[in-house]
Amino acid sequence: MPTAIITGITGQDGSYLAEFLIAKGYHVIGMVRRSSTITFQRIKHIQDDITIIQGDLHDQSSLVDLVERYQPDEVYNLAAQSFVPTSWNQPVLTGEVTALGVTRLLEAVRLVNPETKFYQASSSEMFGKVREVPQNENTPFYPRSPYGVAKVYAHWITVNYRESYDLFAVSGILFNHESPRRGLEFVTRKISYGVARIKLGLTNELRLGNLESRRDWGYAGDYVEGMWLMLQHSIPKDFVIGTGVTHSVRDLCELAFNHVDLDYQDYVVQDPRFYRPAEVDLLIADPSKAFQELKWQPRIGFEDLIQMMVDADLKRLALEID
Repeated sequence: MPTAIITGITGQDGSYLAEFLIAKGYHVIGMVRRSSTITFQRIKHIQDDITIIQGDLHDQSSLVDLVERYQPDEVYNLAAQSFVPTSWNQPVLTGEVTALGVTRLLEAVRLVNPETKFYQASSSEMFGKVREVPQNENTPFYPRSPYGVAKVYAHWITVNYRESYDLFAVSGILFNHESPRRGLEFVTRKISYGVARIKLGLTNELRLGNLESRRDWGYAGDYVEGMWLMLQHSIPKDFVIGTGVTHSVRDLCELAFNHVDLDYQDYVVQDPRFYRPAEVDLLIADPSKAFQELKWQPRIGFEDLIQMMVDADLKRLALEID
């Protein structure tokens, strides 16, 4: 039975990856920070099938202890301060966790067991003010937020450890990936949840920022397979994972409201408070390398994804009302 450590296991990606690895026969170790309010909601249904251990990307010794104790075959670093707007309010914390935390975990792997394969969750936000369209593995980075800057550091330190110490360390440059488990602070879930609340008569408006921003949105459950495939590849390489199709926030609103027979223009209010200090206008993946070398393909399309999220929020809110 192979062993995998997942940091950030209580998040959206961590929960889907844990499910995927359990189905593959892995012993899954989930690292969580010490807290009086740890939320296991996303992994509650699989909690008996995984081992939860405390650790922190701020604390080198806890990471070394984790790798020493479990001698993992694979480590997936999904933990981060990952909400872009918060990174402007907490830029130092974002750097400590999202950037330097990766160095600490790589160092733990290097010191304890350099045979361990390492996956770093990179982000399309690294492309920021894009230098070319679409974006592939060779597109220059131009991050437009402290989060994006921290992710660029994390990406390059992973490359550096691979080249300096011959580690099997890779970065997956994942474009936006969503699901019913997405946090309410992210725009896709904010919209699906807002649509459900409006449909059930709980509110009469949805306030959003820039409706013209365009993103390459896919399903998180599909993308975790891409993470795993990268660590099964014969050579450690970085890969872009995305759909290659772009939609605007306005498109997303129209689709979500249409799904419940409503017109988004009657309910959506653009609010300057939700605009970013430095906007990222267009992100779209060129995932051809992943298609060809990993044989990875997204299965859930954009329309099915948004409908899935709206239906899940309608069901969740209906149960709360009852």
